[in-house]
Amino acid sequence: MSLLLTAILLGILEGLTEFLPVSSTGHLILAQALFGYDPSQWSQFNIVIQLGAISAVIVTYRKLFWDMGMGLLRRENEALRFTRNILIGFMPAAVIGLFAKDAIEVMLGSPMVVAVALVVGGIAMLVLERTVKPGPDTGVADMSMRTAVAIGFFQCLAMIPGTSRSGASILGALAMGVGRKTAAEFSFFLAVPTMLGAATVKILDDPALLAGEATIGWGEIAAGFIAAFLVALVVIRAFVAYVSKHGFAPFAWYRIVVGGLAIVWLSTL
Repeated sequence: MSLLLTAILLGILEGLTEFLPVSSTGHLILAQALFGYDPSQWSQFNIVIQLGAISAVIVTYRKLFWDMGMGLLRRENEALRFTRNILIGFMPAAVIGLFAKDAIEVMLGSPMVVAVALVVGGIAMLVLERTVKPGPDTGVADMSMRTAVAIGFFQCLAMIPGTSRSGASILGALAMGVGRKTAAEFSFFLAVPTMLGAATVKILDDPALLAGEATIGWGEIAAGFIAAFLVALVVIRAFVAYVSKHGFAPFAWYRIVVGGLAIVWLSTL
């Protein structure tokens, strides 16, 4: 299979899984191992194409972002609280991610870490689903600073590939008494600065990529980016509609099955 076709397929996979609590990075690493590639060679690709899915958030919620931006210029309370919560929710990942960069890089090359994290995360989701009752949907701007910071720390669990950034942040929000729809949307909004920062660090850390000499170059990254963007546009609205009314048990069982099968497969290699 050509690198370009692989990049497009992986971009579709990224768009499908970025906002579902199943770990998009984990799926990309397992898919690359299944295709016979060394996942560590695709680590920059895996991070950068997530910007395609993140761009879908900006397009989907463009009116909200525009209104909050204009409100920020006018120093409106709602816009100030909205921006405050996004920024302080992002800070734990920014600080911890910078200091734990080398450890994260090692884990990004390990499909077995992903498989185990999928199973453990699935079990944790089932437990939380049974014990936590979500609160009312009041909107991101009405969340307290304490809640926003706590969700930011929950998001940091996703530095272990296979955990799921959206899953950790959404379930963390539910545990803090946030409503389902608000939890999902805050997770989406939090992804914008988080993944933009992660992609920037990855690009700057790879001189070969900047020079156009990397095995997985800008052509493959562009193809994956576009595929992820187009698929994520559909997934975002569908997921918000689903999660507003239903629980996470199907995603938890999916994680457990896929992770279990991956452990069995990887143990035979």
